[in-house]
Amino acid sequence: MSYRVAVAPSGFKESLSAREAAEAIAEGVLRVLPDAELDLIPLVDGGEGTAEALAAATGGRLVDRAVTGPLGDPVRSRFALLGDGSAVVEMAAAAGLALVPPGRRDPGATTTYGVGQLIRAALDAGARRVLVGCGDSGTSDGGAGALRALGVRLLDASGAELPHGGSSLTRLAVLDTRGLDPRLADTELLVACNPYNVLCGERGVARVFGPQKGATPAQCEELSAALEHWAAALTAACAPGVDLRCAPGTGASGGLGAGLAAVGGRLVPRFEVLLDGLDLGARLGRADLVVTGEGALDAQTARGKVPGEVARRARAAGVPVLALAGTLGEGAGDAGLDAYESIAPGPLPPAQALDRAAELLADAAERALRTVLVGTRLRAPRPGPAGPACPGARSPAEVVPGGVVAGRHRFAAVPPAAARPHAPDPAP
Repeated sequence: MSYRVAVAPSGFKESLSAREAAEAIAEGVLRVLPDAELDLIPLVDGGEGTAEALAAATGGRLVDRAVTGPLGDPVRSRFALLGDGSAVVEMAAAAGLALVPPGRRDPGATTTYGVGQLIRAALDAGARRVLVGCGDSGTSDGGAGALRALGVRLLDASGAELPHGGSSLTRLAVLDTRGLDPRLADTELLVACNPYNVLCGERGVARVFGPQKGATPAQCEELSAALEHWAAALTAACAPGVDLRCAPGTGASGGLGAGLAAVGGRLVPRFEVLLDGLDLGARLGRADLVVTGEGALDAQTARGKVPGEVARRARAAGVPVLALAGTLGEGAGDAGLDAYESIAPGPLPPAQALDRAAELLADAAERALRTVLVGTRLRAPRPGPAGPACPGARSPAEVVPGGVVAGRHRFAAVPPAAARPHAPDPAP
């Protein structure tokens, strides 16, 4: 029997692109099922690899540029010109966490200035539709750096320019938009973002993602206050009546969503635009099994991450989903996945795990598929011999609250896929 397996992972941060992850999983699957029909569907979420993936899918090309990196130093970056003449700016290529060495991670000081430079370069190339992919950021400046690169001035009470970084926004006194690039008025600026991420409040981006980017608890609170001040200034200067504090997507990429929304950007749930043209639902529906994956599975997975979106669409098609991840955190089981496991066979130093990611992922796919095959080969229980039942035996198996009792063992009752509770779909 030939199985059909759809392989639809995201990238694994700082180690594997989505394409590399799909190829590693496929290698592990084929060790177990050499005759399997594989459909590789590497998925991007706006983060690392987005520009390259969309350029390849549309017959476009990548354009190299030197820009200001998140630490203020020059970095080599690029954006994509697609086959239809539109452009894709991947914010991670100019301000991503991978561009900030672990010992220098301070989201109060890093900047999105290079993202604004890439947007200007796309405009210089003639693009009048620019898609900005948000994800994998190393910043928390509310998009202030990007707006400065696009011509906005940020001044303190003495009239001096503010330094880069989100922490300085508490000193913002004047937001001067007179120099904003006029071409933006005639450009469709789309911001592909996770709608669950908001700029301010208890679930604001500084509190939720600041620790991942190197912030201490005290710094998270300082950044939260700075972004509150920034939201008020942006609203007054650029977008009266618009909720830049808590509207869906305003917290994308450390608040880049709010900054770009203030100058006319339209915040769009990322999977609405990034998966357009892939016919993902139909491709998942043709499979017997879907394998997805990402660097981490945790409570955020159901809130707009690739494995959660794959699970949602596969569930609608009635196809089981297996997820593989570098780490498993609290809430990993809340994303509607049928099964999941870590790719690490045991404790590993982080640097070694990153270096061996492709090997570990292929091995994990092999282990998981062998387990799946054991399940498909289980036979139905044979009827016992005629005669009186043994003391304490239940015949037939007795259904009890919380599970099914067979002999002396209790197994958790698992509802069919269509009936399993799952996290709500991403907000529109």
